[in-house]
Amino acid sequence: MAIITIVSASYCHGDEIVSQVIEQLGYERLDDLVLSTAAEKFNLDRDKLRHALNGSGPFKYRQSKDRDKLLACLEVALAEVIQRDDGVITGMGGYLIPGNIAHILRVCLVADLPYRVAQAVSSEGLSEDQAHERIKDYDQQLVDNVMSLVSRSVYDENLYDMMLPVDRSDVAATVKLICEQASSDAVRPTDWSRIHAQDFLLSARVKQVLTDAGHNVEVFSENGRVTIGINERAFMMSRLQEKLKRMAREIEGVTDVETKLGTRYTAPSINPWEDIDAGPKVLLVDDEKEFVQTLSQRLKTRNLESSIAYDGEQALDMLKEDVPDVIVLDLLMPGIDGIETLRRVKQSHPDVEVIILTGHGSDREQEEAEDLGAFAYLRKPVNVNELAQLMREAYSRRQRRNQDNG
Repeated sequence: MAIITIVSASYCHGDEIVSQVIEQLGYERLDDLVLSTAAEKFNLDRDKLRHALNGSGPFKYRQSKDRDKLLACLEVALAEVIQRDDGVITGMGGYLIPGNIAHILRVCLVADLPYRVAQAVSSEGLSEDQAHERIKDYDQQLVDNVMSLVSRSVYDENLYDMMLPVDRSDVAATVKLICEQASSDAVRPTDWSRIHAQDFLLSARVKQVLTDAGHNVEVFSENGRVTIGINERAFMMSRLQEKLKRMAREIEGVTDVETKLGTRYTAPSINPWEDIDAGPKVLLVDDEKEFVQTLSQRLKTRNLESSIAYDGEQALDMLKEDVPDVIVLDLLMPGIDGIETLRRVKQSHPDVEVIILTGHGSDREQEEAEDLGAFAYLRKPVNVNELAQLMREAYSRRQRRNQDNG
């Protein structure tokens, strides 16, 4: 069955729910195993590793070279541990695991503030003011630490498969729901998901070696092909590229290496890679979780960052907050299907370019999509390089149109 990661807001019965899930599924809590694996493998102090992960002690939610080195060691340990099944990882460790490993069930336990205040008052004898203050401090720590780990809000629903409001259900029902989902086909390990877990292990090993040498990098691998995102400035960027490639090639399992600017790279006044554009804001919409998360990772290695929606309704809600430049849209989805989503996108944001990418389309649907203004119509499986080029062409057309209208 799946590996489960569980993060809980304060006073949401986190420990009780985790214990019951472990008991009912016959799972093992893997947190100590991750810490001990990292400590033994790299000869490190467990408390330092724990502080680095939780953003506590000397680290206080901030990135530093020392913390980056410890986190890189923890990623290796995590990647090794999740090669097995049937375990639970709690707290911050789950945020270090890539989203494209489909047999990881990611759970977040939440509740509204009055419920949490009542829990704090009853369980610890606090006054309401004291409970408010304690919850506020905990929430801010959680927000800051998650942002420092993954540069995303802890409230970003795309980080989780299940956000469970424990104030609307009792502990037993919450535990039952988690156990049922962990046993479902949706998160059952597959050949593909295990390959992605192996890719994570290789990425983590490369990142640990480069980070230990003092480099600020992101690493992604796919079947032995490694992409290094560089987040540091260098007077001679080409020399740094070659150095990182040389170091990565020495690691067992690496067959090829390429480099690019990382997502945290801050360009100086003169960009050493002037030909690299900031790129479009991309939204991927597809209910096939494993496919769309893998596609997002592969586009990232091609300097195309993307957000993900798992159905048409979620995509339309996201457009209310932030309008993308390009949408890659599946047709066959539960609820609002792709054609209707395309129609509504073009009604509200006619300048957004939409690329249809489907495995179930027909000639009639292609004609309807083109009539509604789709930029292109593609069928799965798709060549990612061709898709990336098409997305850039769609982005360029939107830019030209905006310039003409400006």
